[in-house]
Amino acid sequence: MGKIMMTATERRKEAAGRVRAAEDAVARLRAGLAGVGVKLPSLRIDLVSCAGSGPVPLVDLGRCTIDTALRLSAELEEKKREAAAAHDS
Repeated sequence: MGKIMMTATERRKEAAGRVRAAEDAVARLRAGLAGVGVKLPSLRIDLVSCAGSGPVPLVDLGRCTIDTALRLSAELEEKKREAAAAHDS
């Protein structure tokens, strides 16, 4: 079967949808991290990945302090322990 060509408007709508999905992912990640007391000050969408005719937005986790990295690691380790304990139950 032949490939159906998208119109420019359809491509723009699809691209906008991808950017909105990335914005939502950033907002959800920011809220989830805040819920455990972790703030990544540089958390954002990578703007360069949104450029072009077919953007594939990337989430830039950015930079953080050593204390923040250790806090995030501790939270992830705790979640892993909780998941293992739940699995063993």
